[in-house]
Amino acid sequence: MKKLRVLLACHEELVPPDSIEGLSDHAIKDFRTEFDVIQALRELGHEAEALGLDGDIDVVRRAAFEYEPDIIFNLIVEFLGAATYDQHVASYYELSKLTYTGCNPRGLTLARDKALSKHILRDQGVPVPAFHVFPREKFTRRPHDLEFPLFVKSVNEEASLGISRASIVHDDDKLQERIEYIHDTVETDAIAEEYIEGREFYVGVLGNRRLTSFPVWELFIPNLPKGAPRIATRRIKWDIDYQRRMGVRNRRAENLAPELEREIARIAKATYRALDLSGYARMDLRMRPDGRLYVLEANPNPDLTYGEDFADSAEAGGIEYPDLIQRILKLGLDYPTEWKLRSEV
Repeated sequence: MKKLRVLLACHEELVPPDSIEGLSDHAIKDFRTEFDVIQALRELGHEAEALGLDGDIDVVRRAAFEYEPDIIFNLIVEFLGAATYDQHVASYYELSKLTYTGCNPRGLTLARDKALSKHILRDQGVPVPAFHVFPREKFTRRPHDLEFPLFVKSVNEEASLGISRASIVHDDDKLQERIEYIHDTVETDAIAEEYIEGREFYVGVLGNRRLTSFPVWELFIPNLPKGAPRIATRRIKWDIDYQRRMGVRNRRAENLAPELEREIARIAKATYRALDLSGYARMDLRMRPDGRLYVLEANPNPDLTYGEDFADSAEAGGIEYPDLIQRILKLGLDYPTEWKLRSEV
């Protein structure tokens, strides 16, 4: 690939410094992804500059006019504080005829809505837990066929926002209490889904039309208190001190028969295609002790931090970190956006 001019689009407060020498893990954790990606781009020989976005989307247009990038490396996960607006940022790139990395707007829209995505996956024959949506400002009862225990979370927020041990409920009183918590604290509709007790797997997928899946990764929490559910709570994902105390780590899943690994990869790719994803994504699945698999959710544009599960699983599949970033660039360059297709006619 020729050397490119790359504009790294990230949140304004996450524009990384040129060096992290002497900084603690706590000091760098918020912008570590941005730092790792821009360093990899520069190591690959590309000219890369960071662009911080806040509430003014027009800075993209101005920066594109001044910098004239070959591609935007998109690390925006929300806009104006709304998680559902990440899709509109990608749409703005397309409407501005700017090439960018990561998932297309349609895929972001479908995957972000956990209820809509489950409807689509179920219709496509992809196994998902039973579920029901509880909208804000509208009272609805639990359907009789939705059995406890249930897992309650936001219908469209990511990064385990609003998820704790209390998210698993065993009766209607606790269900109502948790629904109200999501409504009042997270300020979104709530979704309650059948809680799948078992192993939690993560599968990275890379591609537009032709897909590559990475080795199956698994969540391990060896120091979890006895009886506590093995789920990726907000603290498990983001609290460094708590992670260390619990011994949290994601690593390659062990003791999976080859045919089971192939089935997990097949389901992950089927999920990717059903939701019209592109670029790169991570699929979250659970497996019951009897071997039944369920897709929990799809995560387009997952965390690209070096040493985290997506990059580690890519490396286990033979793709070193700089090559992973290079492949994501190429997928962005090759993605057939509508304006490119029409300009070729």
